[in-house]
Amino acid sequence: MADVLVMKEIEDTAARLGIDLSQLDLDSIRLPPGEDFGIKSDDEDVYRDDGFEFDSGFGNIIVVDNLPVVPREKFEKLEGVIRKIYSQIGVIKDDGFWMPLDPENQKTLGYCFIEYNTPQEAELAKEKTHGYKLDRSHIFVVSMFDDFDRFMKVPDEWAPPEVQPYTPGENLQKWLADEKARDQFVIRAGSYTEVLWNDARQLKPDPVYKRQYWTESFVQWSPLGTYLATVHRQGAAIWGGDDTFNRLMRYAHPQVRLIDFSPGEKYLVTCSCHETSNPLDANRVVINIFDVRTGKVMRDFKGTTNDFPVGHGGLPHWPAFKWGGGKDDKYFARMGKNLISVYETETFSLIDKKSIRVENVTDFSWSPTDPILALFVPELGGGNQPARVSLIQIPGKEELRQKNLFSVSDCNMYWQSNGDYLAVKVDRYTKTKKSTYTGFELFRIKERDIPIEVLELDNKNDKIIAFAWEPKGHRFAVIHGEAPKPDISFYSMRGANNTGRISKLTTLKGKSANALFWSPAGRYIILAGLKNLNGVLEFYNVDELETMAFGEHFMCTDIEWDPTGRYVATSVTSVHEMENGFNIWSFNGKLLYRILKDHFFQFLWRPRPPSFLSPEKEEEIAKNLKKYSKKYEAEDQDVSMLLSEQEREKRRMLKEEWEKWVSEWKRLHEEERLARQELRDGEASDEEEEYEAKEIEMEEILEVKAEDVAFEYDPE
Repeated sequence: MADVLVMKEIEDTAARLGIDLSQLDLDSIRLPPGEDFGIKSDDEDVYRDDGFEFDSGFGNIIVVDNLPVVPREKFEKLEGVIRKIYSQIGVIKDDGFWMPLDPENQKTLGYCFIEYNTPQEAELAKEKTHGYKLDRSHIFVVSMFDDFDRFMKVPDEWAPPEVQPYTPGENLQKWLADEKARDQFVIRAGSYTEVLWNDARQLKPDPVYKRQYWTESFVQWSPLGTYLATVHRQGAAIWGGDDTFNRLMRYAHPQVRLIDFSPGEKYLVTCSCHETSNPLDANRVVINIFDVRTGKVMRDFKGTTNDFPVGHGGLPHWPAFKWGGGKDDKYFARMGKNLISVYETETFSLIDKKSIRVENVTDFSWSPTDPILALFVPELGGGNQPARVSLIQIPGKEELRQKNLFSVSDCNMYWQSNGDYLAVKVDRYTKTKKSTYTGFELFRIKERDIPIEVLELDNKNDKIIAFAWEPKGHRFAVIHGEAPKPDISFYSMRGANNTGRISKLTTLKGKSANALFWSPAGRYIILAGLKNLNGVLEFYNVDELETMAFGEHFMCTDIEWDPTGRYVATSVTSVHEMENGFNIWSFNGKLLYRILKDHFFQFLWRPRPPSFLSPEKEEEIAKNLKKYSKKYEAEDQDVSMLLSEQEREKRRMLKEEWEKWVSEWKRLHEEERLARQELRDGEASDEEEEYEAKEIEMEEILEVKAEDVAFEYDPE
């Protein structure tokens, strides 16, 4: 996605030169090798540093080897068979087939060259037909034509790699040791990307790093906050550090559109989608999984949009792969037609070399902490076979628990962050099949035999607007009822007196809310009214079951808590043309500061890795919080005094400026005294009450008319 400002300049220039941009294929434009035409690029050293090569122009040609060797009279028959196979994948150019002959015996040499219209079709042909079995003796070996140039550069004799001297790298966790215990965030506005500290004590952001045209579409933090990823036409890149943000690695993937990290930051998944030369064919999809540290492609997946569930904008539903096994990044999986394919990252191959066959499966999700898959299968056979939710242990593929569900119209699954509970929201048909009602199936994953409880709302016909688990906790919140004033109910999985049964804590009636945002530390939640509710905010304490504060951020589009749960950011992105920017609030709803930014696109807090403290140590700190907080209370007091002094200085300067203005006004007023006195007929005083009222008679002529009067002249 080109930046708004840059794209406008391009369109203006094109209009001035009379160029129709809609007729240009910008992706096909390539500069000649070694030439930059004065266009300097931040990535101009990409080919030199990382061993990349310029496009040779033969990327749309494949070489098919291990073909039958036949005489000239059978040449056309063999050509017809090969063309039939490869024409199903893409459009072969008119003169795009060449199968050479041996000049001595006029027999084929066992290979041929095929030229497609696009490199994407050539890559797909290689992917689909490499290893294709024509008959028992002829199994195709397919290569890209460009590969041969690389093969020819391999030296005949092996030489040991040159040992590079060790240079210590930058401490990528240094930002966590900030003396003021602040958090960082990244924003994108216009053509600039900025990383800033949230200096809430000073009531302002503190700049860290700023760069123009840092990314071509968006930025993304890695899950543990170690890296910041940027997206470019050539591929993706990651950056890291405390305040320098040096580039750490590049990942070559032309025209990449989407990226995603594994939970433990070991792998980066990139995705591109390319149009084919035939508009009737599905778009070409390429997905690469890179090792984050080495930049090596560990596994690629190539196909069409028919092979992946389609999401927004015709792109594959993202993320295309869901990661399991906790922070170890041990497994990843994707859903296909009637199957779930689970891969392990030791070899990046299917577990047991085969997928899990599940007839009509429509959804799946991983436990956040354990290698457990939850699958949903809707009803089959017109209701003769009930819908079901299954829990499957990986890698053994053992079914841990199954729950059959009847008269189901829809189903959604929500895992609690510790993997302790799974909530399944089930929409069921009424007996008349004319309407639906909603209930919850709640799985206690860590308890013996995984018991399941059923929860129905007091009014089971209420529409469920939102559901959210308390992070690391046992409570959850549900928005239910009719907009724009639904109810909000809070429940606990522990029940009264820790009985192990679900209990309702409270119901808040008639709230202007359609979204829930729990603090990462639990306990506090924001009840938000977004979109048509114009950014109404209620900061609620679930421990005390009381509202702490109300707020409003007009036209708010996004809400994000900082990783510690101390602060929360609300922002208005360029979805709206007005009020772009962000606000920073305290956890209890106090507005700390507001920053306005034109063309505002993104706000992202930098994630923090899990604490190294044991639960016992955290509990000990909580009990002795007053002892640990003395240092920070003293710092807060110093900052407060400094801010007060700054405020007093600001007021003093304003007062001096006002007095200076008044003094200047009095001087000018005195200089003009004689002029005013003349205008007042000699009256010297400026006070209106000292003026004398005089009656003045005014003569007013209402109308003047000229008339000719006729009369007779009598000389007598």
